[in-house]
Amino acid sequence: MTIDLEVDDTQREADPDALLVVDNLTVSFPTDDGVVQAVRGVSYTVRSGEAMGIVGESGSGKSVSSMAVMGLLPRNARISGSVRFRGQELIGLDEDEYAKLRGNRIAMIFQDPLTSLNPVYTIGFQIAEAVHAHHEVSKQAALERAVELLDIVGIPYPEQRINNYPHELSGGMRQRVVIAIAMANNPDVIIADEPTTALDVTVQAQVLEALETAREETGAALILITHDLGVIAGHAERIAVMYAGKLVETGTTEEVFYRPRMPYTLGLLGSLPRLDKQEHERLTPIKGAPPSLLNLPPGCPFTPRCPIAEDICDRDEPALLAAEGTGHAAACHFRSRVADIDAAEMFGTDAADDAPEVLA
Repeated sequence: MTIDLEVDDTQREADPDALLVVDNLTVSFPTDDGVVQAVRGVSYTVRSGEAMGIVGESGSGKSVSSMAVMGLLPRNARISGSVRFRGQELIGLDEDEYAKLRGNRIAMIFQDPLTSLNPVYTIGFQIAEAVHAHHEVSKQAALERAVELLDIVGIPYPEQRINNYPHELSGGMRQRVVIAIAMANNPDVIIADEPTTALDVTVQAQVLEALETAREETGAALILITHDLGVIAGHAERIAVMYAGKLVETGTTEEVFYRPRMPYTLGLLGSLPRLDKQEHERLTPIKGAPPSLLNLPPGCPFTPRCPIAEDICDRDEPALLAAEGTGHAAACHFRSRVADIDAAEMFGTDAADDAPEVLA
């Protein structure tokens, strides 16, 4: 993924490797209490073969932005901005045209595989159905493709497994079935929305390995949505951090992990378990909670939780700006100051005082 902060639309579109161009995407939902601003001016470009991670707490707008790309938002959603796939505008596309793209050129893996799969059909039938939806092939050929896909994603004895129903498989195996369905038509882009939620560490690793296999087999670009920076670390080349519906930091994985420039990103990294930490060291939490997206106040939405916030933060919401000569961008008035502070120093924690004494 590349965030083009000072490049106009014509320059973005001229990029021959650009698959998906999201430009100033805004999504809101009218409610009885007011308008919920779920996504606010999100822009990014995904290129062929790249893996982009979108990370943030629940309610930050990660999933809503991907659902807007897929045309799966409810009718009451108000969508503006632009989403272009290979130059074709997707916003406002009718359902028949969208159906030609979904599962064919752009595939999505949802968070809960049990709700993604139909309980009354075998998994072999459901994978074959994904092939039939976009290609005129025989039933036998589609089932053979289903067996092949199950084998690729690491499900043992695929010839027998195609006759299983979803409830007969474990959570990790069901998620791999969903990945197989996403691979069925060799898409250009795969969007994976929290694909490892509620899975234990071992199964999580297996699912992520299946995702990497899917990417290698199809050559697809990957958009990996998660709240877990640990998942992003080994599976995405670039990261986009979202908070309160906006992108607040973007850059390569190495840049963002080793030199974050937005306090929120620094806080997320401080709450991530690390193998190089001492056994008795506590994680550094971000105090407070994300703001309501209903009638957001002016200024930076992270201000109530930010230890270095000043008066300007209450007045003006910072733009997402890149450091000179780099693609590493952050939405913070004090981005240069953040680069030289660690999470424990910025957020502090009295958790250490409550920690049990470690006996030799």
